[in-house]
Amino acid sequence: MSALGDLYDDIAGDVDAVFLFSPTASLYDEFATTEDAPPVVVVSSENAVNADQYVELPLEFEDVRDRIRFGLEGGMEREYVDEGAIVACATKLFDDTIDTMTRVNTSEFVRSGVYSLFTDSRADPSVIRAVLEVVIELGKKGQKGKPVGALFVVGDAGKVMNKSRSLSYNPFEKSHVHVGDPIVNVMLKEFSRLDGAFVISDSGKIVSAYRYLEPGAEGVDIPKGLGTRHMAAAAISRDTNAISIVLSESDALVRAFAGGEIVLELDPEDY
Repeated sequence: MSALGDLYDDIAGDVDAVFLFSPTASLYDEFATTEDAPPVVVVSSENAVNADQYVELPLEFEDVRDRIRFGLEGGMEREYVDEGAIVACATKLFDDTIDTMTRVNTSEFVRSGVYSLFTDSRADPSVIRAVLEVVIELGKKGQKGKPVGALFVVGDAGKVMNKSRSLSYNPFEKSHVHVGDPIVNVMLKEFSRLDGAFVISDSGKIVSAYRYLEPGAEGVDIPKGLGTRHMAAAAISRDTNAISIVLSESDALVRAFAGGEIVLELDPEDY
């Protein structure tokens, strides 16, 4: 047991803060009331334990690294921890309760920008989440059982419209439908089989479909193997205050761009 205890001390000893991901009330209370315990930051979809230091988790992020990355970026943005802090992160991996702990030195932590995808966007976080849900479901099922590619540009719709042109009749012209409505989501999946991008406002109103994006691509750098849809997504996110969410037809991965950079990459089958 001494070796196991030593290993635990190596991970959890002398930390500057503890990040609890979706803890039970009893677990949080135990940490919060322990004398001389390090500060506790709760990362969860809602602050059900009324934690003083809280980071809202808009998605569960099945990949534990993405989950921890989001929580740490949020904690650092909110100045709950400083650069160079040693943090113990307790989260779920195999069970419905916390069963995994990892130790992170924030001075060696590379920020991805995933936190700013939700918090710094002009669009409401619930809108971004709703679009991601549509894209993830589309990635799982495809269109009539076949892989499909899609591009959604969210936020700063006026500027996006000025940097794009119509490829066809806009089925959403003069409508007032919003992403997240189950019937509207079915329409989005159906229209996704055709070329062009969807443009969605900050509040979630679907402004247009079938848009050909025309931002300047000079200086935009995307990973090799990604095509014109990803290039357009990166460029429009750099030239406007919008974010772009892309479903790749070739590898079926979902990628989000902000400021011309990939800030999120996930596999729909993990959700």
